Amino acid sequence: MNDLTSKQHSSQDESSPTIDYWHVWTDQDGVSHQSRRQIQDFQLKSIAPPASPQWLGQVKQEGGTFSFTVMPVGWIGTWHENPKPQWIIPLSGRWFVETMDGQRVEMGAGEISFGADQNTKEDAQGHKGHLSGTVGNEPAVLVIVQFEETPSIA
Repeated sequence: MNDLTSKQHSSQDESSPTIDYWHVWTDQDGVSHQSRRQIQDFQLKSIAPPASPQWLGQVKQEGGTFSFTVMPVGWIGTWHENPKPQWIIPLSGRWFVETMDGQRVEMGAGEISFGADQNTKEDAQGHKGHLSGTVGNEPAVLVIVQFEETPSIA
């Protein structure tokens, strides 16, 4: 990726990843500038139990939460529901989502998913919601925009 990169160590290494970005800002004289910055302070935790832990960094504001997640190579979660209605946008790498009906969709950079599988009923295999994980030999870096309520989608 050009302006956004992920540095991830092997899945056995517990080092927190970073994501580079360009920050456009205005100084006190009203002049705009650009600086290279990093999203850091990721925590290895579940986005919503019982989902398996993944690297998670969050920015919260009223009405929504904007998260970055880095799923290591070979990461496969557990069956779970999306914790809240959320847009999921891969920035790099590939990931998959498998739903209870058996459909598996693999997505890469720029392919968008909307997760709204709250209130599913457990099936005969004990599955609820969906299963997700990485595909290929690089981490999947995702942006997640979560809402308290399902937004209207026109």
